[in-house]
Amino acid sequence: MEAEHLVHAVAVRDGRVTEQAGDPALVTFLRSSAKPFQALPLARDERDLPDGELAIACASHDALPEHIAAVEALLARAEATADDLECGLDAAAKLRHNCSGKHAGMLLHAQRQGWPREGYRLAGHPVQEEGRSLIAEATGNAAAEIATAVDGCGVLTFAVSLEAMARAFARLVADELDGAGRVVHAMRENPVLIGGPDAADTALMHAIPGAVAKRGAEGLMCLGLADGTGVAVKVADGANRAVRPATAAFLGLGDLLATPVFNSRGEEVGRVFPRSGN
Repeated sequence: MEAEHLVHAVAVRDGRVTEQAGDPALVTFLRSSAKPFQALPLARDERDLPDGELAIACASHDALPEHIAAVEALLARAEATADDLECGLDAAAKLRHNCSGKHAGMLLHAQRQGWPREGYRLAGHPVQEEGRSLIAEATGNAAAEIATAVDGCGVLTFAVSLEAMARAFARLVADELDGAGRVVHAMRENPVLIGGPDAADTALMHAIPGAVAKRGAEGLMCLGLADGTGVAVKVADGANRAVRPATAAFLGLGDLLATPVFNSRGEEVGRVFPRSGN
């Protein structure tokens, strides 16, 4: 064994913790797992928005042609271009950034509301303040008590407990939030848009009928299952490679219990796999 990763996980259903491993009260940042909630205003207000465009607003994508096409469609709706995105330094890099769909969705929402487009990613802008309110509603936390930081793509990210994250995803799949039903439908219908063929969240959605899954940076995975269960999994040291086998182990998915490790030649040289522990 070369490395070992400690994992915390929790499942919530009907407002109660039904299963846990490690510390469900661990507070960490939602990172990109917040995207389905940040897309709720689009689902609520843009009634003619195709599922693919709503899905890309929830995505951490691989910049495949279908991903880029969906982002460009959102930008066209917003009467914006890649230059207006604030997730990078030049237009080509911004468009290919794995958060460009979320940013394009935020631009569209700002345009529809008559809010300034410039600085839509910054604390204090109505887009970000609305996002904080949506996370508060979904998690059951008071907005003023949710600590924030700046995510890798420049928008706000929110710190809540793993139990609160699981509760939020349970509410999402139960359609208890305005627009949640449309977001869940778009994600279920477009799992490859949410990540990509090799992405952990896409793999989990393919493996679990009716599930929605959204990974976040630093070893986070959140899911909503078809039976109304919300799940949050956090790799304590932030190792993303451990997320898929850890989540699969927590959910009892044998076919996803190991993740291959490849070298620069594309050769499989090892595996990341779960082992039981406290």
